[in-house]
Amino acid sequence: MTAPSEITASSLFSLRGRVALVTGSSTGLGRAMALGLGQAGARVALNYCNNTARAEKSFAEFQAAGCEGKLFRADVTSESDVATMMQEIESSLGPVDILVVNATCDQPQKPIEDYDWAFYQSMLDYFIKSPFLLTRACLPHMKQQRWGRIINIGSEVVARGIPNFTAYVAAKGGQNGFHRSLATEVAKWGITVNMVAPGWILVERHEKDPQSLKDGYFDAIPAQRWGVPSDLAGTLVYLASDASSFVTGQNIAVNGGTTVA
Repeated sequence: MTAPSEITASSLFSLRGRVALVTGSSTGLGRAMALGLGQAGARVALNYCNNTARAEKSFAEFQAAGCEGKLFRADVTSESDVATMMQEIESSLGPVDILVVNATCDQPQKPIEDYDWAFYQSMLDYFIKSPFLLTRACLPHMKQQRWGRIINIGSEVVARGIPNFTAYVAAKGGQNGFHRSLATEVAKWGITVNMVAPGWILVERHEKDPQSLKDGYFDAIPAQRWGVPSDLAGTLVYLASDASSFVTGQNIAVNGGTTVA
């Protein structure tokens, strides 16, 4: 532990010596967050489930930026895959100190009549089951060392109540409740649990979204610019670092002000 007289801004935000896991980090926001943690000094476990070629390309770019880590394939909704991945991470990088729960699946917008329960269940698997499995796997080490960071990636849609999106919004709302309850449960071990709620940031999954929707959303952004994936990096590093040691149970919107009201 750094003595108070030796604490500097660089040491507060440094993640050197920490191991981070970012699920769903071969593309989009996850890739940017893994890079941000790596540039702050963490050894990062990047995770993907599909498209090995894309994941390997992203990992090569991560390494080219001077970051240290390793790539792991796992379905984070599978209990056996999570257990195997955590063992592999510990063997190669060390036990996970910083968990970023980011992996997601397709999120079609439909009237509620057009959904079926199987799709609702898939949302719950990604945003309730996966955070539970990953958190449970990381907690023994975090409790033992009395330090840990658990960061769930949420969404502004819970606050905005987006129509024709009930399955995703319901599951993300459940994830929000999960992180708030967990935050009070594990705080006494020096473990913080927070959520980052990004706005609509134009990554690969949004390439085919209608321009009319994009234009309407842009008009509602007080900052009058689109968010980019790197906008999440600063918030994520802050929440992963010692600078946020007294911040827990919070949901931080990164969206240029669209949910201020």
